[in-house]
Amino acid sequence: MTHGFDPVPFAIPLFIALIAIEMAWARRRAPEKYEPKDTLVSLAMGLGSTIAGAASAGLVFLAAMWLYQHRVMTVGWAWWAWIACFVLDDFNYYWAHRTGHRVRWFWASHVNHHSSQHYNLSTALRQTWTGFIALSFIFRIWPALLGFHPAMIATVGGINLIYQFWIHTEAVDRFPRWFEAAMNTPSHHRVHHATNPLYLDRNYAGVFIVWDRLFRTFEPERAAGDPQVGRIRYGIVKQLGSFNLVWVAFHEWAGIASDVRSAPWRHKLSYLWREPGWSHDASRDTSDAIRQRWRERTER
Repeated sequence: MTHGFDPVPFAIPLFIALIAIEMAWARRRAPEKYEPKDTLVSLAMGLGSTIAGAASAGLVFLAAMWLYQHRVMTVGWAWWAWIACFVLDDFNYYWAHRTGHRVRWFWASHVNHHSSQHYNLSTALRQTWTGFIALSFIFRIWPALLGFHPAMIATVGGINLIYQFWIHTEAVDRFPRWFEAAMNTPSHHRVHHATNPLYLDRNYAGVFIVWDRLFRTFEPERAAGDPQVGRIRYGIVKQLGSFNLVWVAFHEWAGIASDVRSAPWRHKLSYLWREPGWSHDASRDTSDAIRQRWRERTER
């Protein structure tokens, strides 16, 4: 075998079917889980992301092929190579995702996925239009230097993305303990999408939650009635308050441009590379500051 394929287009009918099933479940059990305008924005963001991804895929693949031409060895296409590539790609996804929350430049691209105040399967499709501009792909293509073929990297990356679709739901509570211990699940990913202070910037995993456990970013979902955490809330710390598609796609880039333009010279680059919420005059809050203030308040 000398090439891989993108499995995501083959999964689209399944995505649509599962969204329809969840909508039917929500209509009977929890009508508030879906909001028509919000769902339309998510679907439009998904369509735009697909178009943007297709437009830039060739350039990303060329970059990966350039790395592959300078590889230190050739891994090949054996069955164990696919497993190794999948695990390594998921490790890379963890760090790409974590950086996407901790560095504002990358957050400007990733924030689109978190901007919905609902958590359902349509939210999984709310993807960025600007991933290529943010250069987020650099986290995923470097294994070509080790000898993994770029087509293999692209294929396992698509499988990773497909896995993450189904965990964007409130229709599923928890799985057996052994599964929750190793794999990313709806429970773990609900924490990731939450804006409750305890949950901010936690559970970055794609497929294997073991990365969060290993690098100490794991936070379990508390019971719905937990008096300290309260009801889980979704979205971003400063909610958009708009269904304008252009604003959803580009609001954080606009915010960065405004901050860089008005900041003193010595602080301009910090608005690109510091964490979201950072400001040179301490007029805003980072997720760490929000969490610390919450801990101090709850420990009194």
